Amino acid sequence: MKKKRRSYREEVDKLCRAIDIAIDTYKSHPPPEWTIDNINFATDMLEKDKSRRINCEPRFRSLASLKYDIDAVFTYFQEATGNTVEYFWKKIKEENLDYKRVNKLEKIFKRGKIRGRIEYEYSKDIIVVAQQTGMITEKEAKKLGGMIHQFEFR
Repeated sequence: MKKKRRSYREEVDKLCRAIDIAIDTYKSHPPPEWTIDNINFATDMLEKDKSRRINCEPRFRSLASLKYDIDAVFTYFQEATGNTVEYFWKKIKEENLDYKRVNKLEKIFKRGKIRGRIEYEYSKDIIVVAQQTGMITEKEAKKLGGMIHQFEFR
């Protein structure tokens, strides 16, 4: 049975619910290393993102452009670990939002190449942090660096 494709409006509503969960998560279960200024900054940005997406110009009302906003909202919760992240995913599940936690690096390594601008930006953003936190080895960091280089010059 095919999955019913949601409309842009339905996807925006779903994203807004996820943003509300993210805001609640940052306020009630902040990452241990975050200061109150970090929390306020992140929640203010999320509120602005939500408003911007709800009130965007018609030419930007596409599921393709919405993918970038979804990726931005979920970046921390896809890359980090700990109580903040676990609480967020628990709430997403409780709200029956069909977002999934995905290990993007694993997919990129399995494929052996970066596919598209979102994966490229993600790879550039995560490579140093992933190596510093032990998420990837030095060898994997070099391999990812090569894939980034390959993407830039294709």
